[in-house]
Amino acid sequence: MRRATITRSTAETRIEVTIDLDGTGIYDNQTGVGFFDHMLDQLSRHSLIDMTIRATGDLHIDDHHTVEDTGIALGQALVEALGDKRGIRRYGAFLLAMDDALLRAALDLSGRPFLVWNVDFPSAKIGGFDTELVREFFQALSTHGGITLHVDRLHGLNSHHIAEAAFKAVARALREAVETDPRLNGALPSTKGAL
Repeated sequence: MRRATITRSTAETRIEVTIDLDGTGIYDNQTGVGFFDHMLDQLSRHSLIDMTIRATGDLHIDDHHTVEDTGIALGQALVEALGDKRGIRRYGAFLLAMDDALLRAALDLSGRPFLVWNVDFPSAKIGGFDTELVREFFQALSTHGGITLHVDRLHGLNSHHIAEAAFKAVARALREAVETDPRLNGALPSTKGAL
């Protein structure tokens, strides 16, 4: 049962995340930030991780706390759902094209968080959403999920396409990494004896 529910409450936000790593990409995400919900839906659908997220935050200030805290809670849920990580593939990578945008994501569920972010946006906003929050989400996800994550924009003219391609590329890489490898037969994918 590779499932988890995490609730995170602060003075700024209240987040509840439920995931199932062995799902089919069913999602129901409501954060109060429309574009962010759209991106979370893409993350769920293309990773095949069932995902339900409820977030209420101080949106009267801006979207920052809601986006970052959702990344924190989702990372924590991934850690809990993965357990000791026995039998998983651990690594994942994907090159994703979306119209003008071409994004590459590679990750390692190593327990050692590190984000390399080579993604520039032509505009500061997508509708009312600050493009800098895309990086903030992935920084929080990487840090609290114990994920080494590299994301690179190889091409892209449209900020919406770049952001969406980033979420989809990470989703496909994550899908590969969390899958069980039948050849491992439940063994840990490490020579260290722990991840």
